[in-house]
Amino acid sequence: MNYFSQQSPRLLYRKLTEADIPSWTEFFINNDRVRFLGFDKTKSADISATEWIHKQMERNTVGGFGQLAVIEKETGELIGVGGIIVRELKSKTEYEITYSLKPAFWGKGYGTEIAMHFKSFGLDNKISDHFISIIHKENEPSMHVARKNGMDMLYETEFLEMPVFVFGDKK
Repeated sequence: MNYFSQQSPRLLYRKLTEADIPSWTEFFINNDRVRFLGFDKTKSADISATEWIHKQMERNTVGGFGQLAVIEKETGELIGVGGIIVRELKSKTEYEITYSLKPAFWGKGYGTEIAMHFKSFGLDNKISDHFISIIHKENEPSMHVARKNGMDMLYETEFLEMPVFVFGDKK
């Protein structure tokens, strides 16, 4: 198992680096879905991208997981981030399947490809037998991806001071 070097049919996954910050800044420009992620809207795109990448680099080092760079094989372009994040919810350790894509890459099936890839990777490598996705209550596209990934809405709660649904595999 090499979490930090993977691929799916159209995508490559690798560790994020400082060199990814300029490209990831694009995610925060003209993106109405940033509000679903709990970011401080007063920060510039550059600062938000830097903080996001640094947080993932820390997760990769400390927890062994975290989001990875998602690279489109055909172009070599960073199109998003995705991976498995360890979360504490309801006093329980959970493994969340996550992804975020630059707006130019929405609607092309990449979110579903990423989510399904990391769920399969997690199951195949016995990381857990149960995965979740935490989704803002207004984020219909992500709910659609979670359902395509075999998940159902388990419960509703608050996360990062936002109303969310927790999707997961029915036990």
